[in-house]
Amino acid sequence: MTADPRARSFDTAAAQYASARPSYPPALLDAVEELSGRRLVGARVADVGAGTGIATALLCARGAEVIAVEPGAAMARQCREALPGVPVVLGDGNALPLVGSSFDLVTYAQSWQWTHPAQSVPEALRVLRPAGALAIWWNTTAFDVPWIRAQRERIARATRGTAPAPATRPGDEDAVRLAGLTGLRVARRQLRWSRTVSLDVHLGNIGSRSAFLLLDEGRRRAFFAAERAVLRAAFPDEVVEETYVVDLLVALRP
Repeated sequence: MTADPRARSFDTAAAQYASARPSYPPALLDAVEELSGRRLVGARVADVGAGTGIATALLCARGAEVIAVEPGAAMARQCREALPGVPVVLGDGNALPLVGSSFDLVTYAQSWQWTHPAQSVPEALRVLRPAGALAIWWNTTAFDVPWIRAQRERIARATRGTAPAPATRPGDEDAVRLAGLTGLRVARRQLRWSRTVSLDVHLGNIGSRSAFLLLDEGRRRAFFAAERAVLRAAFPDEVVEETYVVDLLVALRP
């Protein structure tokens, strides 16, 4: 999707990504249907930057006809193994290997930031049918949960050596601008949800982020040893509730 080494780093931890990364709540796909103006049953969907198929599986379960597009060979293999009935093609979100005007919906789950919107927006519009929609979303930080906010600060210091940016969420206009969707008809929805996982799964989730995948081994080991100790003190049963806010943007083809 990009030459950025952070985007390519996920191939080195595809199995970890598949086992530890969170999925998305059912309400998310309800919102995609509402904001796009069409049901997923029978819809032809291109899931771009599909990774190991986390969102792809949800779209299929809703009755969509899905093709997964993924630039990483190892991630694509994980997706094929998890979803043997789904076509998976190696491809770049900035130059989609797809026929024009052939999809009702193009989705980017947790992957839009790895594209260049000046290229990826026209590409999405090119492959969409009339009245089609582009849907992009992310699991984002629940800033109001104290332990999650504190962990965010520790991660920033470990990976960047500095405190993180202020814990704020952009307003609708800024979110659309930052996504490169200015000029399109865009609707936004934010959905709060949580999952309960073991401490090991939680740490595996954190460790599958690009910032840690590119960190040298010594610093990575030191961070996770210290982080495990902090979290064991906070969660002595080693069961962690992760809270997210899914940030969804749906843009309609003009």
